[in-house]
Amino acid sequence: MLNIALPKGRLGEQVYEMFEHAGYACPSIKEKNRKLIFENVEMGVRYFWVKPSDVSIYVEHGAADIGVAGKDIILEYGTDVYELLDLNIGRCKMAVAAKKEFDESKLKTVRVATKFVNIASDYYAKIGKDIEIIKLNGSIELAPILGLSDVIVDIVETGTTLRENNLEVKSDILPISARLIANKASFRFHNSEIEQISARLKEQVREEKGI
Repeated sequence: MLNIALPKGRLGEQVYEMFEHAGYACPSIKEKNRKLIFENVEMGVRYFWVKPSDVSIYVEHGAADIGVAGKDIILEYGTDVYELLDLNIGRCKMAVAAKKEFDESKLKTVRVATKFVNIASDYYAKIGKDIEIIKLNGSIELAPILGLSDVIVDIVETGTTLRENNLEVKSDILPISARLIANKASFRFHNSEIEQISARLKEQVREEKGI
């Protein structure tokens, strides 16, 4: 059986639909129950839902052969996996945001609130700016409003939350989307199966893009 880690939530449902369309359906996954693992013995696949931020960990350590994780998670955790395909869903961006009147150039050291410590640190190191990281786990937008930080580094989708709180994007760091990833050992031992799944998913991505 090929073990497949899916991220819980709306993104995971989109991902499963892609797998289903690719010919790897598992009807029990849509039933209302408390099961954690769903199998299609005939197709040789076993699905399980995990917290989005944990997908790459399950894959890296071999509990899952393949999975789908956001590019932000892959970079932040620095997980040692193969990135096989950009699924072109869950698209957003990582960005620096602050109050509209804030000017970063006037500060020697910038206080940065974020839950993406590694991504933020790498970004500011590349532009040669000294920072003080303030690690937060939620409601990041509050930090500059209450004076806890000068800026935030966070995921931006529509930008509505920023605008409603008098914040704006100051600079884009990187585009984010869902990626198909594979455990390195599994990719060797189950290469034909994984490559076949990847190829079928790639066809859908190409169709979606109109290529």
